[in-house]
Amino acid sequence: MTSYALGLDYGTDSVRALLVDALTGEEVTSNVVYYPRWKKGLYCVPAKDQFRQHPLDYLESLEQVVQGLWNKAPAGAAQQVVGVSFDTTGSTPVAVDSEGVALALKPEFAENPNAMFVLWKDHTAIKEAQEITAAANKSSENYLKYEGGIYSSEWFWAKTLHVLREDSSVAKAAYLWVEHCDWMSAVLTDTTHPSKLRMGRCATGHKLMWHESWGGYPPNDFFVGIDPLLNGLRDRLPAETFTSDQVCGGLSAKWADKLGLPINTPVGFSAFDCHMGAVAAKVKPGVLTKIMGTSTCDITVATYDDIGDKCIAGICGQVDGSVTPGFVGLEAGQSAFGDLYAWFRNLVNWPVANILQNSSLLDEDTKQKLAQEIEDQTLVALSNAASKLAIGEAGITALDWVNGRRTPDADQSVAMAIAGLKMGSSAPHIFRALVEATAYGARAIIERFKQEGVAINSVVAIGGISKKSDFVMQTCADVWNCPIEVLESEQSCALGAAIFAAVAGGVYPDVASAQKVMASSVCKTYTPNANAAAIYEGLYQKYLKLGTFVSAGGVGGNA
Repeated sequence: MTSYALGLDYGTDSVRALLVDALTGEEVTSNVVYYPRWKKGLYCVPAKDQFRQHPLDYLESLEQVVQGLWNKAPAGAAQQVVGVSFDTTGSTPVAVDSEGVALALKPEFAENPNAMFVLWKDHTAIKEAQEITAAANKSSENYLKYEGGIYSSEWFWAKTLHVLREDSSVAKAAYLWVEHCDWMSAVLTDTTHPSKLRMGRCATGHKLMWHESWGGYPPNDFFVGIDPLLNGLRDRLPAETFTSDQVCGGLSAKWADKLGLPINTPVGFSAFDCHMGAVAAKVKPGVLTKIMGTSTCDITVATYDDIGDKCIAGICGQVDGSVTPGFVGLEAGQSAFGDLYAWFRNLVNWPVANILQNSSLLDEDTKQKLAQEIEDQTLVALSNAASKLAIGEAGITALDWVNGRRTPDADQSVAMAIAGLKMGSSAPHIFRALVEATAYGARAIIERFKQEGVAINSVVAIGGISKKSDFVMQTCADVWNCPIEVLESEQSCALGAAIFAAVAGGVYPDVASAQKVMASSVCKTYTPNANAAAIYEGLYQKYLKLGTFVSAGGVGGNA
């Protein structure tokens, strides 16, 4: 009998469902559904760094993506699913009431952005993150030493405190805050009530300051010292955490009916997308897995002996078992990668988009089709032109901090800068500088790992950009001066979730056994060009100098 594993990957724009034959590793079929409210730009104010997602987007899309999957899958496949697992973006928390209901699902909060999920890219909590970092530095025990030493506005406690301060109605109604990944497992297993809620190791370790050495989370006094609004919250969080190979519970009758799956199908503890994507890439010590999308998330693992008592500075945490049991998971990343390219695309397309929108010569259907065609072709045209330019020809240096800096050394207050523009600077010249900037930002992460004694010998890339742009990937190989392997799977994060689902469903005794059969193969390898790498060595130093200048308040920095 066939045994299928179902992996569900919640990205920034959409949810992907992947059905995998757990016994052969064949990716049988997949389906994608875009969040309707998010697609309309609802509840987001980019100028204020506010990005919120409604829980109904997650719930409705879950039904649609799974039911749509059965229209593509072999007949009877749903009844042969042995396990389900999720991955999501993060840190993406939401406020829930004393019954475990997400506040935005209640009528009185249905249109309140503060009652919704605070998406990973929301940077409204910069001030709160700085306060948390300052408190940790003053404490007799630095509770950030396993999270890179700097708390980020992208993370749980900063976002929670910001919303509590900003919205008294949410503060009054909120009993607990839950990460999106943990919420999904709880919803499907009917364990959202705070008395039943259990949480995964990944989110708690990397974003909530959970660590076994201090018995869970920092003490309540630590949080009260930052702001009394946090009083008691840590005590309402479950102190025990679970790795993603463990079973959160069985699929409830309600959700079994909604999804067309057998009741009590095992549901695994969830994790962040990048961590599960790394599992699909056969993550191991010395290899950095880069999930390259709107932002990047960089994952590697270290043995207990290799990590010892080191506290790796400036990254997004080191957590025992956050990626695979038996290893310490190490996370870093960039706050913008594809988002930087999209920003430039929207910038250069603004006049045309507005002319089309206001044109009286075209009907609405034609306007929409033309606008979509222009949007679809812009980055392709820019890439083609930029790839033909000689390295360093334009003399432009750019930073990749258009959405702040995640690592090394989190600082969401820094801004992007472009230096060296002249009258002859064209759109392809600038675009090439932006591509190089994202590659430089990634190199800075690799260099930090090496400086801290973590070996990085090669890179495995997954995500849309790694499959779509030879120009971007070759630039990265040259700037990093190391080979890059690109995975075959189109849905690597969902595949990682399916690997965990197969373990949760009992097909395999552990993750390593499942990986041998189910992990993705490599479809392409990019090898650095020695001449290009030598030129980029000097240009990278210019990037570092510009970053130092901006960080010191020279241009858009923290003056």
